[in-house]
Amino acid sequence: MVDHERLPVFVYGTLRPGQGNHERFLRGRTVAEEAARLRGAVLYEGPGYPYAVADPEGEIRGELVTPAPAAHDAVLASLDALEGYAPDDPSSHYVRVTRPVSSERGVTVRAWVYLASPEVADRLRRRGTRIHGDSWPSRPGP
Repeated sequence: MVDHERLPVFVYGTLRPGQGNHERFLRGRTVAEEAARLRGAVLYEGPGYPYAVADPEGEIRGELVTPAPAAHDAVLASLDALEGYAPDDPSSHYVRVTRPVSSERGVTVRAWVYLASPEVADRLRRRGTRIHGDSWPSRPGP
């Protein structure tokens, strides 16, 4: 896997359209945004944002965003910084991985997804609050 492969990004929390981080990091830097679903994950509450945790029985709703080609690398770098992700850093809260994501049009594509790191996911499974349903509650962003 190439760490900066130019794939769309599946977003499910504060990066969704209408949320504060979408405005700060994605608005005007994408060429497409559409509703989508990610199978194999469930959501847990974080401190003001959700975590997606791998779970073979789960499915979550979000958006598939495609960064503009000229902005792709900068968008990915800014999202990595926001999510506290650094490749091979065991202290990262998230890992950026590729997963199949189904768009609203029924097309399945590979996309980048930020999942809770293994350590964070283990803690959430033991003591976290799972979000019931398949979507992070819609509310005004920060």
